Amino acid sequence: MLSETDSEGARRLRDDFHAASHELIAPDIFPVECLHALLKAERQKRVIGGLPLWQAIMVDAPVLVPHIPLLARAAEIASAARIGVYDCVYVALAEQDGCELVTADAKLVASLRATFPFIRALSSMP
Repeated sequence: MLSETDSEGARRLRDDFHAASHELIAPDIFPVECLHALLKAERQKRVIGGLPLWQAIMVDAPVLVPHIPLLARAAEIASAARIGVYDCVYVALAEQDGCELVTADAKLVASLRATFPFIRALSSMP
């Protein structure tokens, strides 16, 4: 297990998902981003077995939504806010679906929350 800031909040969110308290969706780039992060953590010796951890995450993966239709809007958001387009794909998806975007990325929250009030810090979750 990879423990980071807000790991407990992420576990609660996952447990609520298992209890059918809410649904989880993500762009279909989610599996690639997860595997990238876990293999990087493995190289940094912060975790052992990045691939098996990724496989475990994929068992409980959110519903994956195609990212290509989100790219034009993500590019608009990224250009206006001067932040990475990868993060903006998640913002574009939440905007399109009319749902909250819960993230542990404090920089993303600080940069975009005023414009996109549906962005919520993981640390603010009960």
